[in-house]
Amino acid sequence: MLSLLQIKNFALVDHLTLKFGGGLNVLTGETGAGKSIILDAIDIVLGGKVNNRLIRQGTQQASLEATFQGNDILWKWLQQQEIELLDDGTVVCLRELSLTGETLRSRCRINGVLVNLPLMAQLREHLVEITAQGQTVQLMDATRQRELLDLYGGQAILKQRKLVESACVNWKKKQQDLEKCRQFQQERLQRLDLLEYQCKELVEAQLTEADELEQLEQERDRLSHVVELQQLSYQTYQLLYQNDSGDPAIADRLAEAEMLLTDMAEYDNEIESVLEMVKSALTQVVEAGQQINGYGDSLEADPQRLTEVEERINLIKRICRKYGPSLGEAIAYYEKLQGDLGELKNSEQSIEQLEKESKLAEEKLIKACQELTELRQKAATKLEKQLVKELKPLAMDKVIFVCQITPCPPSITGSDKVVFYFSPNPGEKIQPLSSTASGGEMSRFLLALKACFAQSEKCSGTLIFDEIDAGVSGKVAQAIAEKLHSLSQGYQVLCVTHQPLVAAMADHHFRVEKQIIEESMIIKPNGNSQLSLPEIRTVVRVKELENLKTRQEELAQLTGGHSAEDALQFAQSLLVKAEAYRLGKQ
Repeated sequence: MLSLLQIKNFALVDHLTLKFGGGLNVLTGETGAGKSIILDAIDIVLGGKVNNRLIRQGTQQASLEATFQGNDILWKWLQQQEIELLDDGTVVCLRELSLTGETLRSRCRINGVLVNLPLMAQLREHLVEITAQGQTVQLMDATRQRELLDLYGGQAILKQRKLVESACVNWKKKQQDLEKCRQFQQERLQRLDLLEYQCKELVEAQLTEADELEQLEQERDRLSHVVELQQLSYQTYQLLYQNDSGDPAIADRLAEAEMLLTDMAEYDNEIESVLEMVKSALTQVVEAGQQINGYGDSLEADPQRLTEVEERINLIKRICRKYGPSLGEAIAYYEKLQGDLGELKNSEQSIEQLEKESKLAEEKLIKACQELTELRQKAATKLEKQLVKELKPLAMDKVIFVCQITPCPPSITGSDKVVFYFSPNPGEKIQPLSSTASGGEMSRFLLALKACFAQSEKCSGTLIFDEIDAGVSGKVAQAIAEKLHSLSQGYQVLCVTHQPLVAAMADHHFRVEKQIIEESMIIKPNGNSQLSLPEIRTVVRVKELENLKTRQEELAQLTGGHSAEDALQFAQSLLVKAEAYRLGKQ
């Protein structure tokens, strides 16, 4: 229950302290008096959206503080969030707004502990529930109608929805795994074809030695220059060993040198070393001459072999361009290719197994959705009866309400489309709520719906209604007043109203009004001395009407009179009837 609301520098409020009580709390006042500012303050202190215009002009900071009476649920929640309990068991929510230039900052605290907005929003669900006529737009949405039905159904539906959500997530994962497998299989087969083609190409190339290309290029050069090599080898042979031109060959010259050195060695042993070198040189020259002669004789033109060598070189170069760039790297790639092929051939997944798992997951989802549908149908039947029962006292005794459930593709919310059908007038065909109800009818529908939730214990401790009675009058307004009183027996109810019938039923009546005040404004005309000048400002004031006379006068104002005798008498009769009604319900 909201027991205390403190507002400072918020909108048109300079400072305001409101003490609310149990039962039905009513806020009344002229249109534009600032009643909605009070509800906005409650909304914002519990995490509502803010903007720069909410801070009172001429100030840079605003603060909103709401104190709620605690209960076991709130205390347990605070312990879960590791927030200390206050000595008096209350829960104090504070929101501070500060404006620096165009930048607006806000801080939220719960029992003095700094918290973020999502955590404050969690707490809000346990504290208040605000209902305004503007919510009719949301109520017309089929998705919102399904959510309301699920909330009305309670823990059984909410628990089953979690099972449906889990089953749906699992089914979608199986579907994704299956699709990935199919895609992988397609890519694997494509990759396998490519690697097998490459492997076949490399196998046919018969690559074994990393220096084969160099060897082939040498062989190609030799085969391409056989005639030149024969001529050069013959010339070399002539120079080394046997010269047909008559000039002595190198071997002949070395033989003559050997003879001379042999004669010299008979007289001087030091010549022996030189002689040995000449002998060795002669032996090597003779051997070189014989080898080059044999090399020349072995040379033979072979055009066919030359063609084979050139084709082999071209093949290897093409292989290197694709898999190299060097032949050694191409051979290494072939070895790696064999390993990759083995892995691909052994990594084939069973699409059939995944299809089976996906089908099983889908069946589980369908079953979970069917169970959810059954629970929703039971809740819908109960809601239809209870809502009609709540609507009849609101001057809608011939109303027809149907919560229609139709199948739709399975999702995380089930396989049901929920649409509220409504017929407020006898003889009229039921149609979707979004295209049938007028503003006044929608107000009563919202109130009846809230009553259904309250009786099912699906509401927070404080119910707030912002002009829920707009667009109605007479008996309907009286019926709404009685319904609000009924709700206030189990919940604290805060209601902004223009209806004297509703205001008369209040346990605590507050009048909201605007006042014009003078505030001091400090200026420095010369930059040194200060002057205090009065400034006219508009502020919102709220006063609890604690005696019969002030309430009577306020109700007279609501009827359109100006404290005239007739208006006062009418107001008095409303208060008497309201008191009699409350006593009769005790």
